[in-house]
Amino acid sequence: MLKFVKLGQQNPPKRGVSERKEDFNEIYKEFINEKAKEQSSRCSQCGVPFCQVHCPLSNNIPDWLKLTAEGRLKEAYELSQSTNNMPEVCGRICPQDRLCEGNCVIEQSGHGTVTIGSIEKFITENAWENDWIKPLKIKSEKSQSIGIIGAGPAGLACAEELRKEGYKVTIYDRYDRPGGLLIYGIPNFKLEKFVIERRTNLLKESGIKFIQNFEVGKNALLKDLKKKHDAILIATGVYKAREIEIPGNSLDNIFPAMDFLTASNKKGLGDKVELFDNGTLNVEGKDVIVIGGGDTAMDCVRTSIRQNARSVKCLYRRDKENMPGSAREVSNAEEEGVEFIWLSSPKKFLGTGKVENILIDKMKLGDPDESGRRKPIIENNLEFSLKADIVIKALGFDPEDLPYLFNEKSLQVTKWGTIKADFDTMETSLEGIFAAGDIVRGASLVVWAIKDGRDAAISIKKYLKAEDSKKKKVA
Repeated sequence: MLKFVKLGQQNPPKRGVSERKEDFNEIYKEFINEKAKEQSSRCSQCGVPFCQVHCPLSNNIPDWLKLTAEGRLKEAYELSQSTNNMPEVCGRICPQDRLCEGNCVIEQSGHGTVTIGSIEKFITENAWENDWIKPLKIKSEKSQSIGIIGAGPAGLACAEELRKEGYKVTIYDRYDRPGGLLIYGIPNFKLEKFVIERRTNLLKESGIKFIQNFEVGKNALLKDLKKKHDAILIATGVYKAREIEIPGNSLDNIFPAMDFLTASNKKGLGDKVELFDNGTLNVEGKDVIVIGGGDTAMDCVRTSIRQNARSVKCLYRRDKENMPGSAREVSNAEEEGVEFIWLSSPKKFLGTGKVENILIDKMKLGDPDESGRRKPIIENNLEFSLKADIVIKALGFDPEDLPYLFNEKSLQVTKWGTIKADFDTMETSLEGIFAAGDIVRGASLVVWAIKDGRDAAISIKKYLKAEDSKKKKVA
């Protein structure tokens, strides 16, 4: 260990720009064994590992880096998966530059961070290749069952943790495949779909039941599910697209990001997608403008490049330094030919029937707002226009009206529309019904959803044990 003074930082090589623009495959090549060991050996084994402190899952990063450097890869994987239900996913899509790697002590000292995410991906892929990852073996089946609404990362993590304890688990999901945003929201060049399918198949083999194309409120009411199960977890995520209320918003060819990304991902999975096939959500040969500055906007611009758009522009109302998306993703997008127009905000959509141009206000940054970021202010008389064949709105997501959708008015929500859950127990206003992930905290990172799912499993387990004790006392 401690080789950071001799060895420089090195990431797995990226495929060339011209090559990767031609397909939807992941852009980073795999570490080979020796390079993974070499980069792991750069870890300084800090007394206070800030990488672990700044990981939502508190992954034991220095320990599995040491094991990797020593060639003890099976032990490295076992340690990695002990705190993370999807290390192969987090190794690919976590914004490590803002979390573990961004807080690496040797990064702060100027030696360049340990490439934690790439090593996490390497040791997990190595485990899959060596058949070290097996379905759960349940020693003692319990009679109690849990229904989980939502097959995204929070629901999947909670399901696995409860299944380990022997509980019967059924996951209900509105889509035709499990995975939530992991399967339909994130493009293949960041997360190839076999990664999710492999993990969900493992959960099925472990005895977790999946019911797809199921909508609570239509196929069954929330209270019906509660009668069927001893506890319920709501982990639906947030899917309602935020709107931009400006003139011309009702023109054709203006779409929410999820419509665009879902169509592209479904097509990649081999599905028939009418709106893609008829050209509506296929941007080939079109001038594309994406509005937004987060990771979803980056997914949209980079997908547009791969669909052979004529031009791809991204409008963001602040500057590059204040962009909420991953700096790594912005860099990848710039390499691939995306044009970023900083300090710009749409004022009006123009066109006859469908959008043809966008009138745009030039912005400047004022004093910090309540979030701590400098507030964008319109610069007078500096508006300009851009041609657009299609506009994609990537402005973030809000929760859907679950009390209405679930036909359960007594399910309490916050002023933001997220489910109101007890901070400690994660139980909602309805006894025995818990909530976790984005539907509680608002749109956030996959790693936080996994963390919430794991925490929810602990709370549900405590609840079920208490309920079981009550029944035994009565008997």
